[in-house]
Amino acid sequence: MPAPPSPIRILAVDDHPLLREGIAALIANHSDLSLVAEAATGREAVEKFRSTRPDVTLMDLQMPDMSGIDAIIAIRSEFPGARIIVLTTYAGDVLAQRALKAGAQAYVLKGLVRKDLLETIRAVHRGLKRVQSDVAVQLAYHTGDSALTVREIEVLSLIAAGNSNKLIAAQLSINEETAKGHVKNILAKLGARDRTHAVTLGLQRGIIQL
Repeated sequence: MPAPPSPIRILAVDDHPLLREGIAALIANHSDLSLVAEAATGREAVEKFRSTRPDVTLMDLQMPDMSGIDAIIAIRSEFPGARIIVLTTYAGDVLAQRALKAGAQAYVLKGLVRKDLLETIRAVHRGLKRVQSDVAVQLAYHTGDSALTVREIEVLSLIAAGNSNKLIAAQLSINEETAKGHVKNILAKLGARDRTHAVTLGLQRGIIQL
């Protein structure tokens, strides 16, 4: 009688201990899955990946010291075959695009962990890709949209922090008219009614984070 296949070895990365405990409890009930390591920061994730070489990594995006996307890039640059699932609260299309471009094979929202996570782990281990439907809808909806430039993202972040055009100009060492031009372009690209609406859309889509 052939021996059963080895369980899928999993690394869970999240700065919230309760979330990691929940994942551990969920995985513990399935003999084909094994949680081999946990990490609370992006840098720790890279170190734990090196030492344990997991089959599948669950990666949060918002963490201290190194973002999840930067951790994905670091891991994939050293281990191109790494299989990584983003586990996040953010459904924004821009953030999802960045994560997938960095090398993630799947994008799962934390609110749907119990429903989708286990099957996503198994699918990614088999070499498949998965993006949850509501995230996929956002990606499709914004296909063809003009992306904000790096400078426009800087300006939008400064708007979100409550800065006027004059203060934005001073902080970026540009004149006020140039700052106004950037704001006008941001509103047009996002389809925003005003500055507050632009910030709301920027947060929703993952263009900026507070």
